[in-house]
Amino acid sequence: MNDNENDYHDEAEEIRAATAADAPELAEHDRVAELEKALEEANSKALYAAAEQQNTRRRLEKEMADARSYAAAGFARDMLAIKDHIDRALAAVSDELRADATAANFLAGIEATARELESVFARNGVERVASKGLPLDPHRHQAMIEIPSDEEPGTVIEEMQAGYVMKDRLLRPALVGVAKKP
Repeated sequence: MNDNENDYHDEAEEIRAATAADAPELAEHDRVAELEKALEEANSKALYAAAEQQNTRRRLEKEMADARSYAAAGFARDMLAIKDHIDRALAAVSDELRADATAANFLAGIEATARELESVFARNGVERVASKGLPLDPHRHQAMIEIPSDEEPGTVIEEMQAGYVMKDRLLRPALVGVAKKP
């Protein structure tokens, strides 16, 4: 071997020795990087799980609040039929029957029952849907017929059955007649 080759050989041996000495440091550095990456992933998963838990808790709290607020909705919907019957009975009473003393006392009891039912509805957030003279609202009205009229087309001009809401939920749509061009 000549001197140049010996120099290259010696230089290569020095590089190998230096690399071998640095190898544990590189391996340790790679291990630290892997552990940091694993820690970051674990933190990310923990944050995601905490956020998911908080979202679930909020959703359940809202569902519980809704259940409390609207628990009586089914009962209120059933009571609407009774209110309709009382209203129809009172509307069917003639003036001469109202003049009769015996019938007047009987009617006073029915009217008191109707007022009490309205009072119970009001305390529980059950309100009548406004209809007549308003534009048709498909979220609150159900159009049953179109009636030729001079009114603006789409305006409610007749209410066949009252609609009701409980707080912000529709219990029953109002059955209405809507104006159309003659």
